[in-house]
Amino acid sequence: MRITLVVNPASGRGRAQRIVPAVVQALHRRGIHAEIVLTHHGDEVRSVVRRERDSGAARVLVCGGDGTLHLAIQELAWGTTALGIIPAGTGDDNARTLGIPRGNPEAAAILAATGDVETIDLGGVRLADGTQRYFLGVMSTGFDSLVNERANRMRWPHGSARYLVATLGELRTFRPVPYRAILDGEDVHAEAMLVAIGNGASYGGGMKICPGADPHDGLLEITWIHGVKTRTFLRVFPKVFSGGHVTSPYVMTRRVRSAHLDAPGQLAYADGERVGPLPLEVSVEVEALPVVRGDTPA
Repeated sequence: MRITLVVNPASGRGRAQRIVPAVVQALHRRGIHAEIVLTHHGDEVRSVVRRERDSGAARVLVCGGDGTLHLAIQELAWGTTALGIIPAGTGDDNARTLGIPRGNPEAAAILAATGDVETIDLGGVRLADGTQRYFLGVMSTGFDSLVNERANRMRWPHGSARYLVATLGELRTFRPVPYRAILDGEDVHAEAMLVAIGNGASYGGGMKICPGADPHDGLLEITWIHGVKTRTFLRVFPKVFSGGHVTSPYVMTRRVRSAHLDAPGQLAYADGERVGPLPLEVSVEVEALPVVRGDTPA
């Protein structure tokens, strides 16, 4: 058996490239020969995955983080080539959602190459200019997206410290934003600190921002943290690690099939990747992605 392994060597601060020998050996012991393709930018990831799709491959293995998976699903949505995931990022939230072993690349590789395929939902985003994107996990706008934007502009520090510094910097200047939303036809006008829409439950390395989201139920889950003072936000937001924030009176959750979002000066990120400015339309894309999934949430 031959299979293509697409590797983003930069994922997980180089972890993806470091685990390749163990992955290849694990596959070889099962009689599987992996063609390894090291990619160096997003267009290359998409090009290799698109090549596999167009060749009629039954599945393609992707070794990287959520951003790399985000690139892959743009080519695999609504096709027949299944995505096999070998998590090697810093957060790997989509691997959590799909029950893929994290911290055990050999087990993840065997599952990705030989596990059963099922079809799951995706989130679909359409920007005002007509650009269409898909996401596997969570799309967010507001405070956390601006933190991402600030961190991406920074040259120092490196690693997780960059996001801590960016968070502290954004807290000094961020103010609640007036949003207009249409949720399954219902108008909502309210200030928000952030609005997240989940096909999967978590982002940011285990932050359960949309704890009830399930990529099998034909719905998306919205988490809307209302406009509050900074000190209140600092009490509510840390509860996302347990999902307990949804019990706060400052948080609204809603399950929808479609949403229109608009807010001045706001950007959307999905699966940790920059999508673009608001306004935008979001919809659930039912059974859009064939994927290899584990037995239980990881």
